[in-house]
Amino acid sequence: MILKKWNGALLVGISLALGVAGGYWFAQQRMNGVSSTAQERGVSPSGERKALYWYDPMYPQQKFDKPGKSPFMDMQLVPQYASSEGDRAVVSIDPSLTQNLGLRFATVTRGVFDSSLDVAGVLAFNERDVAVIQARTAGFVERVYALAPGDVLKANAALADILVPEWAAAQTEFLALKRNGDADLLVAARQRLRLTGMPAALITQVERSGKVQPYLILTSPIAGVLQELNVRAGMTVATGKTLARVNGLSSIWLAVAVPESDAGAITVGQAVEARLPAFPGTTFRGKVSAILPETNPDSRTLRVRVELPNPDKHLRPGLTAQVRLSHSTGESVLWLPSEAVIRTGRRALVMLAEDAGRYRPVEVQLGQESDGKTAIVKGLTEGQKVVTSGQFLLDSEASLKGIVASAEEDSPLGATASSFHEADGQIVEINDKDVTLAHGPFKTLGMPGMTMTFPLASPALMQGLKAGDKVRIAVSQTDDGLRVERLDKSGSQP
Repeated sequence: MILKKWNGALLVGISLALGVAGGYWFAQQRMNGVSSTAQERGVSPSGERKALYWYDPMYPQQKFDKPGKSPFMDMQLVPQYASSEGDRAVVSIDPSLTQNLGLRFATVTRGVFDSSLDVAGVLAFNERDVAVIQARTAGFVERVYALAPGDVLKANAALADILVPEWAAAQTEFLALKRNGDADLLVAARQRLRLTGMPAALITQVERSGKVQPYLILTSPIAGVLQELNVRAGMTVATGKTLARVNGLSSIWLAVAVPESDAGAITVGQAVEARLPAFPGTTFRGKVSAILPETNPDSRTLRVRVELPNPDKHLRPGLTAQVRLSHSTGESVLWLPSEAVIRTGRRALVMLAEDAGRYRPVEVQLGQESDGKTAIVKGLTEGQKVVTSGQFLLDSEASLKGIVASAEEDSPLGATASSFHEADGQIVEINDKDVTLAHGPFKTLGMPGMTMTFPLASPALMQGLKAGDKVRIAVSQTDDGLRVERLDKSGSQP
């Protein structure tokens, strides 16, 4: 009985041992399978990326099987992960986070681009509407009316009375011949009155009244502003002397300063709208009458002359105005909202939205800008979607990853662009083969700032650069180490 119990216990123990061993073996096989799969995918069982090896960016041909400090440079080794499928030239974001990041989009549109330019202007006299009053004959100023330069005159307003002795003798002779009735001599006498500078209206008055009129009443032939009055009572005036100058106000000039970058869109006859602070709510319409040939060298602006009608004489020289120059070429062009453009100072970028939360930086060439829209000359195609809000966040992420924007037409969708690593620095020494730089950290490489020599991808990179220049550096990894692909002048500190 006791023997049977011992046999049963032994059998149970063996069964338990076999079960434990089998379970351990099965678990080991399962873990090995998971590990193998993870290695194939380039990640560890915990979901972290698995490094294939470590290397020094300056000596990438030398590989190390564990992290640590480089034996060549005073820097940490950089891990190289298993290559993953996908485009390294794009920024990927979970589509569910789009709303949280505040991303907004717009579509590249083709259509007629009606542009308008808002500039400032100042009213000035119309220099074509000028009347100059001169003395037709010598005389004496008997009276000057109560006027001064700057006064606004009506047409035929009296300015001064001038006594002309020569007229008295000629008129006396004319009246005597008229009483005698000699028609031929009367015609000759009337011609003599004209030659003395006597106005036709005064000759008619003398002939009708039969009285001598030796006084010339100096009047303004047009309505406007009295600019000059060069007569005083008691003065002697000579023939041909300028006595007064009057500038008309029936129309007025608007002098507009247009930036030279927008000068190509201005044409003679172009419609213009002007709004003056002196007359709120009122819009004055005119047209471009002339584009002056000289450009202001200080402000880099082109002077444009606009003619505005002034029937009510409300517009006066010296008043300022906000001017809108409207222009339409009638040509169909690509355009997008101006807020979508990222201007770096050296180039213009947009963030192109692709499927599955992918965003690609694309360099574009800009055209005219008006009313919150910007024409696109090169870099995009109709129907593409761009980011209009949150694009600076995406651009910062692309810069951290070393993604360099390229023109869309030169880099079609799906093409893999080479990734550059960028940093700021200062040139210590440079020639057509290599450059010595005191550079800041390459964040995408984990490489600290230091002074070292890099080979140049092309001798053309050194053109216009010298020792001491601050530059933006872009390097690429090659089998022989890092190589400088781009050097752009910059004001940044290394």
